[in-house]
Amino acid sequence: MPNIIFTLTIVFGLVLVNEIWWRSRKVHNEFNRKFVHITVGSFVATWPFFLTWHQIQLLSIAFLVVVGISKYFNLFKAIHSVQRPTWGEIFFALAVGLVTLITKDQWIYTAAVLQMSLADGVAAIVGVQFGNSNRYLVYKQAKSIAGTLAFFAASFAILVAYNHYGSSPVSFAQISFISIIASGLENLGVLGLDNLLVPLVVAFMLANH
Repeated sequence: MPNIIFTLTIVFGLVLVNEIWWRSRKVHNEFNRKFVHITVGSFVATWPFFLTWHQIQLLSIAFLVVVGISKYFNLFKAIHSVQRPTWGEIFFALAVGLVTLITKDQWIYTAAVLQMSLADGVAAIVGVQFGNSNRYLVYKQAKSIAGTLAFFAASFAILVAYNHYGSSPVSFAQISFISIIASGLENLGVLGLDNLLVPLVVAFMLANH
């Protein structure tokens, strides 16, 4: 129980700090959203090291309910400030629990969730900063070459780190292949669906290589 209370306190604190930051109007909306995406998601990636798989599943359900209520009533405006239609927050909460059904390996879970939080967050920030001149459309949603390359690089780095710490390392070719697949899913996952597809597919590929 203390671990659950600690976890909820950290997540709520990060979301609250981001909301206050957003209301100050000092940063771009996309940076606010990705601040939560990266910080909360990276924290979630550490959960198997101090929570049970059952606790993670319960927290996923709880977050799904809270995010749904927040989206409906627009409670945390920073998180929902994106201008395009998206269900990314809902898919994010779903992925947290569903990855536990694919693997019970702590490092695979961590690598898969970091693909959703860190790689995707870095891609969005790089895309905003450097993607204006190299944009393209996927199902009418703007992507950029800069953002896609940033996703691939971050995805690759995460998998290299997994190889160092994980109990079931993969080859260089497999790291490259998984990073390419994850980058493709990030491009094709419209309406925020990449938040679900990327971690699930990466977890499956690492667990079954």
